Order: sequence, then C-alpha cells, then structure tokens
Amino acid sequence: MVWPFVYNPGERLSAAELAAARLDGDVVEVGEAFMPADAIESPEIRAASLRPLVARGLALTHESAAWVHGALPDPPLRHSVQRCTKRRRDHVLDHRLHYRDLQLPALDIVHLGGMPVSCRVRTLCDLLRADAAVAAAPQRGAVAMIETFPDIVPEAHEALESSGPLPFKRQALAWLEEARVRTM
Repeated sequence: MVWPFVYNPGERLSAAELAAARLDGDVVEVGEAFMPADAIESPEIRAASLRPLVARGLALTHESAAWVHGALPDPPLRHSVQRCTKRRRDHVLDHRLHYRDLQLPALDIVHLGGMPVSCRVRTLCDLLRADAAVAAAPQRGAVAMIETFPDIVPEAHEALESSGPLPFKRQALAWLEEARVRTM
C-alpha cells in the first residue's frame, strides 16, 4: 500500500526527482522517505516512512517507537525492531536495524501508518529496562517519553509490576515511581 503523504524513492518518484523536489522546497525528509513540505508530521507519517527499511513481521520498538510516537524530535541512527510474529527470522536483516528476536505480544502493538509499533506504555517500559542495563539514570528516550506523555507513567508502573520476571525490572520500577511522584 502506498501511503498518501509519504514518498519513498522509486515508488511514485525516483530518488533524483525527490532530491530535486527537496531542493525546491516541495518535500522534506522524514525517516527513510519524504513528505510534502506543507503536511503535518504525524506518528502515522513517521511510521510509514520506515516501511522500506522494516520487513513484514517486525514492529518498531525502543527509540524508534519513541520517535514515531512523537517523543523524540529526530529518528535514531539505528532503528530498533522486534519480531511480532510467531515465526523467527531466518536471514540477516538490514545493518541499519537493531533486531530483537523475542516476540512482541499483540496487546503491546499499535498500527500506525500501516506499520506495527510498540504502544507508548510498552515503549517506555522497554526504554527504562534498556537504560537500567547500561546507565545510572534514565536516558534521552525514556525521559522524553515521560515528559511528552506523563499520563502513561502509572500505567507503565502497573504493567511492569504485574509482569513476570524481567531483567532490570526493579530499577525501571524505581525510576517510574520517582517519575510518578514528580508528576503528581
């Protein structure tokens, strides 16, 4: 399906035509594609712009999902994807992707621009757990999600608390508790 406000090189216009249109100010870059300069950059357009990069059966997660949801102003250099089907991948993916093989549950997926994306609550939980593995405080993506969507903090805390054993769950819960106190 061709998304109406997303121009991927080679679909309706060639890469050269899109580059010329960008120089003329008719289109602007968004993700891996282009959009009309006068269109509003929405989560649907951001997600659809990544369609050429992300294979079927994969969902956008972590920083990529935070960018799609509008918490981060710029897309990450390497997009995070996770399997959302029962069948495992049997081939090498694009080097611009950070792939996680664990299946993303259907309840944690929203469809934006025809692309599966982890929901806001799942995105925040994943970012906090990933940050706990490497840092002493929440990093840019998690902080941006909390600042942009403060109403999801209690729901994220509840989702993590009711989940089974997960790596770095305890630290992520502590950070969510701090964020909940600050937003009250």
